[in-house]
Amino acid sequence: MKIGIVMGSDSDFEIVKKSLDILKEFNISVEVRVLSAHRTSDEALEFAKNAENNGMELLIGAAGKAAHLPGVLASVTTLPVIGLPIKSSTMDGLDSLLSIVQMPKGIPVATVAINGAENAALLAVQILSVKYDELKQSMKDYREIMRLEVLKKNDKIVEITKEYL
Repeated sequence: MKIGIVMGSDSDFEIVKKSLDILKEFNISVEVRVLSAHRTSDEALEFAKNAENNGMELLIGAAGKAAHLPGVLASVTTLPVIGLPIKSSTMDGLDSLLSIVQMPKGIPVATVAINGAENAALLAVQILSVKYDELKQSMKDYREIMRLEVLKKNDKIVEITKEYL
């Protein structure tokens, strides 16, 4: 299992590393690159064109501002592409989100929330779980841990609020 993650700028890494943490938890190999849709377009296209031959099964494209990178990657591969909009200095990342989510017919890019690196990785795990049964169980286990954490917090709040009644 291998995923490619491409970010448009090294400044995106603080967000992208949250995806890496999740993917590491699920034992998924990752190849990471900084490639710009505009400044290194040839290299970005080449990476996406060769991704499948290089063992990748899915790509995550992280980009801010104009955020064309995920769409550029998707335009030259049939691998699933997940777009991760990065909050930019202008428009609080809404520009990034809209640039990624408004793909033309025939070139889909799944899109997560602005700075939603964890969900980009979890969506990647879910997509790969169609092929890898061990990921299905790992995802169920992950969700059970989340459920138990919420219930623990609930119990704590119930106890705290008793003094207010």
